[in-house]
Amino acid sequence: MTSLYEKLGGKEAVNLAVDKFYEKVLTDNRVKHFFVDLDMNAQRNHQKAFMTYAFGGSDHFKGRSMREAHQQLVEKMGLSDVHFDAIAENLVATLQELNVPPELIADVVKIVGSVEHRNDVLNR
Repeated sequence: MTSLYEKLGGKEAVNLAVDKFYEKVLTDNRVKHFFVDLDMNAQRNHQKAFMTYAFGGSDHFKGRSMREAHQQLVEKMGLSDVHFDAIAENLVATLQELNVPPELIADVVKIVGSVEHRNDVLNR
């Protein structure tokens, strides 16, 4: 069975999508303030590793849990559903611009936009 990672185009496609995604996020007034003090090269690499894992391109992920990684953002900066939705919108727009087929975009959204994932990110 072919993984979503492979259907999306593998490493090269995920790397391109993550880079373009952060171009959008860093200009989005709704969420760019969350990234001001981050090492964006490290953030991009972390996101690429996470997406690779989440889409079936790797059996393991060495990063922190979503809950742990976002805890300070929730507690100190007010990360909320509004911000989660903005990130999701930027991801969908990125995939659309890269001409990813709608059915694959739906699969991506099903994974990263799930209630479980949202609750982990928002520490619920």
